[in-house]
Amino acid sequence: KNQTAINDFILLGFSYGLHVQTLLHLVFLITYIVTVTENVIIIFVVTKSQHLHKPMYYFLGNLSFLEIWYVSVTLPKLLLGLWSQTMTISFSSCMTQLYFFISLMCTECVLLAVMAYDRYLAICQPLHYSVIMTHKLCFQFSVLSWAGGFSISLVKVSFISRLTFCGPRVINHFFCDISPVLNLSCSDMSLAERVDFALALVILLVPLLIIIFSYCSILSTILSMPSVQGRRKAFSTCTSHFAVVIIFFSATLFMYARPRRIHPLNLNKIVSVFYAVFTPALNPLIYCLRNKEVKQVLKNII
Repeated sequence: KNQTAINDFILLGFSYGLHVQTLLHLVFLITYIVTVTENVIIIFVVTKSQHLHKPMYYFLGNLSFLEIWYVSVTLPKLLLGLWSQTMTISFSSCMTQLYFFISLMCTECVLLAVMAYDRYLAICQPLHYSVIMTHKLCFQFSVLSWAGGFSISLVKVSFISRLTFCGPRVINHFFCDISPVLNLSCSDMSLAERVDFALALVILLVPLLIIIFSYCSILSTILSMPSVQGRRKAFSTCTSHFAVVIIFFSATLFMYARPRRIHPLNLNKIVSVFYAVFTPALNPLIYCLRNKEVKQVLKNII
């Protein structure tokens, strides 16, 4: 009760020597530029090419748009901190960053499940695919993804923002994430932890179950195809999405579907760099390198 609430935090970031921090600044700057450029190219290609006006590429465009904002929530602040050697963030800015980061991550969970369901319909229900997956349904699925992600994040952050933070004000991370922020609270955070853990399980496990069901059905359908060429073609349309799903969910389940207190913070930072910085840069490459239609359209444009 005698402690004073604090109004800002210090992001510890990566506490290495000046030369290492300069190298990290260069690596993260290049990664940020590459990520934004790749995803802008995908949005441009999907928008401009009539050949790619299909549900699968509509959702891919949504994912690329999401990835641009996903890296923009954390990387500019990190780059500024590495350049100036100080990373101070106000309480309101920290909560805002936390809200948008969690919102975009939750939206991606739902969007990946929607993309898996789209592939399930295309492969397992090919005769009914065009009737079911209409433009209206695609739009409704995208609205559901964005609205669901931002709504769940609003509940999470509202509970966290009510806590009292009274020092130390150093966050052992390079952005405001749930676990390091909760560790600085000096009030009872049991309710906030339970709400966060329950919603994390819902937003991660429900889409994951839909993805598992979709891909089990897809695998069963592919294996029952008599033609080897048909099996190869059907499987090739799913491999890129399946690779993105494995990378994304393996990292997020490790980070957010476990109780807050058992997380080693330095390990958190390493995993966070992987899924918050490098994964958005890898996703466009995975989709483009594994997708003949996208590669052909890119060649035609060039």
